[in-house]
Amino acid sequence: MFDKLTKSDIAKMEEEIEHRKLVVRPKALEDVKEARAQGDLSENFEYYAAKKFKNQNESRIRYLEKMIKTATIIDDSSADDEVGMNNTVTVRFCDDGSEETFKIVTTVRANSLENLITNESPLGKAVLKKKVGEIAHVTVNADVSYDVEIVKIENTDDSGDEIRKF
Repeated sequence: MFDKLTKSDIAKMEEEIEHRKLVVRPKALEDVKEARAQGDLSENFEYYAAKKFKNQNESRIRYLEKMIKTATIIDDSSADDEVGMNNTVTVRFCDDGSEETFKIVTTVRANSLENLITNESPLGKAVLKKKVGEIAHVTVNADVSYDVEIVKIENTDDSGDEIRKF
């Protein structure tokens, strides 16, 4: 585990744990109880499905609690004119002039399909603390690297992103 998380990541995880304990857990227990009351458990698919859902919920609670317990808290503050955590950044690739916009987030919220990249990725590391107009050198590995220019930085609210579910 030992993920680097912000205080807002921890708060979202705690909200999910509370919801799972207070809302999902009682419903899952009730579903198991109802399915068990139907009789013969050896051929009762509803009972097995209810037990599986209950176990998945408990597993998710344990996972989130362990993440919080082992996390390293990182500071998500940055100057208004530089790239920081939870900022939406537009970059121009120097080699072909194309532009891309993405948001810098922690590893538990990363989702490349939604343009949420981690602060630990090569591109994320390269653009952190840069200002508009600066060039960031992105090193992917020993053989591959490229340059990007910071075009625009937006300070965005991070309330809409969900913690990645497993």
